[in-house]
Amino acid sequence: MSFDFPTFLVAATLLTGGIWLLDALLFAPKRRRRAATSAAGKGASAQSGGYKEPVLVEYARSFFPVILVVLLLRSFLVEPFRIPSGSMMPTLLVGDFILVNKFAYGLRWPVLNKKFLDLGAPERGDVMVFRFPRDESIDYIKRVIAVPGDRIYYRDKTLYVNGEPLEQSPLGDYVGDNGKPTGLIEAVEQVDDEHEHKILINPRTGDFPRSCSVLARGPVTVPEGEYFVMGDNRDNSNDGRCWGFVPDENLVGKAFAIWMSWDGNRDGLPIAFDRIGDVVH
Repeated sequence: MSFDFPTFLVAATLLTGGIWLLDALLFAPKRRRRAATSAAGKGASAQSGGYKEPVLVEYARSFFPVILVVLLLRSFLVEPFRIPSGSMMPTLLVGDFILVNKFAYGLRWPVLNKKFLDLGAPERGDVMVFRFPRDESIDYIKRVIAVPGDRIYYRDKTLYVNGEPLEQSPLGDYVGDNGKPTGLIEAVEQVDDEHEHKILINPRTGDFPRSCSVLARGPVTVPEGEYFVMGDNRDNSNDGRCWGFVPDENLVGKAFAIWMSWDGNRDGLPIAFDRIGDVVH
């Protein structure tokens, strides 16, 4: 069972903040009055700090600001994610830890995931994190191929957007971490005049993984308010070819940087220092 961290953060913020507020409004004034009365009866001057705060309230007061800051940062600014599969190779590798811009596609309430401030929309070529339409408890990361109104087609390992093929420039065989060819072809795909990214193609397979038939019958138009996504590892990706489109309400954010890369197959330290700080294109 997956752990719902956003719900935990919201619940912890409400709990600690509620305890602190309730004590400040109802119980702290009574403790201060009792402390003042006791001090006066003993002939000593009452002081504001002359009473003991309950341990529960002390912990709530200490943790509330920290939890609140984490909640705000994670919900509205930046959220970290870990790459669990190779569907976005060679752009992102298994073990990469990435940072995702949470306000690029508008601000949304945590847990409810309802947009309350529209700041932008995905563009072709963006590497996007979203909640998987078939199981919204799972976060997916893919590349935006087409936006609302685009007509998308895929044949012979080539993408066609609005009737125009996306140009590919082959780079040769893709070499794995062990220094041996993988049987995959690495290429640079041109989204437009300014944006390009690397992809992997398996020349020994068909255009569509098994049971992936969204584009098999011909061009498809992306519906309003939805997006079509694919993995850069074109022949090893569970993407829009298999299950369709990503609704706007499922968007999480735009990946923009790698802050850590953990490769357990490396000799020596498992940290791939050469990937740390790389910008996600």
